Amino acid sequence: MKRRQQAKRPAAASPSTLTATPARALSWRERAARALVHALARVPLPVLHRLGAAVGWGIALIPNRQRRNALINIGLYAPQRPAVELVRMRNRSLRELGKTLFETAPLWLRPSAEALSLIREVRGIELLEREPGQGLIVLSPHLGAWELAGLYLSTCGPTAIFYKPQRLLDDLIVEARRRGGATLAPITARGIRVLLGALERGETAGILPDQEPREEKGAVFAPLFGVSAYTMLLVNRLARRSGAPVIFMIAERLPRASGYRIHCLRAPEGIDSEDDVTAAAALNRGIEQCIAVCPEQYLWSYRRFRRRPAGERKLYTGSLRDASAIEIARRQRQAQSAA
Repeated sequence: MKRRQQAKRPAAASPSTLTATPARALSWRERAARALVHALARVPLPVLHRLGAAVGWGIALIPNRQRRNALINIGLYAPQRPAVELVRMRNRSLRELGKTLFETAPLWLRPSAEALSLIREVRGIELLEREPGQGLIVLSPHLGAWELAGLYLSTCGPTAIFYKPQRLLDDLIVEARRRGGATLAPITARGIRVLLGALERGETAGILPDQEPREEKGAVFAPLFGVSAYTMLLVNRLARRSGAPVIFMIAERLPRASGYRIHCLRAPEGIDSEDDVTAAAALNRGIEQCIAVCPEQYLWSYRRFRRRPAGERKLYTGSLRDASAIEIARRQRQAQSAA
């Protein structure tokens, strides 16, 4: 008989409780960043989204690497679209990126119940069900409000979340992500053991699956949008070792700051394959199906194809002009098709 992990709402915590000053001395950058985050956390969400969209529009107007990289990636994602549509999609995606940056402060610092109250709908919630004692691997790409997706996941039962320590605001981020009850597992061998232990106890492991691994081992090249992407094998290893099913979860940002919609999506077949490339390709297909839900809310400026297979040219170089970025994407697709 299947069971559903019961959502447990944590007690409301004040922003000051979440970000108590740590014992270590803070640099002026850290103090300034904390002050800014605290200030933004008090601003209403509609205002934050308008501010974020304005900042994103500014990024889209001024030639810079971020907007160039976003256009290259969008050109790889939708090569059939004319150049003018690619640029429009890039500009809209940067406005959504601005919203992501500005909404993060209240999602970190406001009481959990207040942040969770912004969720208007959960689609595919039945995928959170599993057999008693069975773990669950939940993958959340950098799409929409991934901080809210992680918070929601942590209230659905005991959860361990794979976490990359940050140079700035690390203590604040850790406390914010823990406030829903999650255990944070650092991106180390010890952290992997924490994830595996959670799965073996029938708990949930949360992972951001679309980051490019920096290690030489534990990753392979597999297609993403038809382009070779250096892809992690951690999900495959955990799924095979624990027998836990794998799903994807995203938090789609709804129009006019009206809230968010959680989507739970089934992972493609083959993600637990014994063949590394088959498993990595399935992982990337899952990321693609998440992006298809709200493509303009994906983090297109991330250099996802930074590492290239031997003999292939680098992608994120050269002129900052839009025409140059579109041409880079076109040449890459042609080379991939000819391979």
